[in-house]
Amino acid sequence: MMPAVLRTVTATRYVTPLREGGSLPAIVEADDDGLYVVKFRGAGQGPKALAAEIISGELARALGLPVPELVLVTVDAELARAEPDPEIQELIVASVGLNLGVDFLPGSLPYNPAQPPDADLAAAVVWLDAFVENVDRTPRNPNLLRWHGNLWLIDHGASLFVHHGTGDPLAVAHRPFPAIREHVLLPAAGPVAAADERLAPLADPAAAAALVPQAWTDGAPYAAHLDARLAEPRAWVQEADRARA
Repeated sequence: MMPAVLRTVTATRYVTPLREGGSLPAIVEADDDGLYVVKFRGAGQGPKALAAEIISGELARALGLPVPELVLVTVDAELARAEPDPEIQELIVASVGLNLGVDFLPGSLPYNPAQPPDADLAAAVVWLDAFVENVDRTPRNPNLLRWHGNLWLIDHGASLFVHHGTGDPLAVAHRPFPAIREHVLLPAAGPVAAADERLAPLADPAAAAALVPQAWTDGAPYAAHLDARLAEPRAWVQEADRARA
C-alpha cells in the first residue's frame, strides 16, 4: 500500500559508497538505527531522478509489487567531515538537506535469469516499466534483487526520462515504448494485456506524485503525463505484448 507521506530520517553516519552506481549512492546509517541506500540530490542525475524513484517505486508498491521502503533522508554538512575522499565530501556538501533513502536489504543477491518469477509477476513488472518508461531493467542491468528468496524491485531513477528533456511530456504521453523489448523479465512474462486489466485500475499517479518534495519536481507534470498514459487505447501495452510474442 502506498504511504500517505514518506517517513523522514536523519543521516548519522556515512557507511560506504556504492561505486557501481554512476551517481555514487552510499549506504548510510540514520537516526532510526536503519541502514539505507541513499541517492544524493547533488549527484549528476539531479533531483528529477529522485522524483522518478519515488513516483515509480510507490506506483509499484500500490500495485502490490515488492519495493523496499523509500524514505526522505536529511543530510547535514557535518557528515562530510569524517570522509577522506574529496569526491564524497563534495557530494555530501552539495546534497545538504533532503535526499532519498532506499531500505538496505542485507544479504540480497543479484537477479538470476535462471530463476525467473512466475508469469503473472513478471508481466506485472513489465507492465509497470512500460507505463513509467523505465529503460533500466535489462539483462545487462536488471535492477532486481533476491532477498529471502523473494524478488525485489530497485532503482527506478531512469524512468520518466521524458521529463529530463525540453519537450512537452504530455505531447508524447500516448506513445508506445519500444525499449520494452529489452526488458529482462519479458521472456518469463504472461500476457501483458491481462496484467493491464488487473493493474490499470489500481494506478494512482496523483497520489504517487504528491509524495515528491515540490523542490524536486521543477514543475514537471508527472501526474498528468501518467494519467494520459493510462487513457485508452494504451499503445504501450500492445507494444509490450508484441515484443513478448
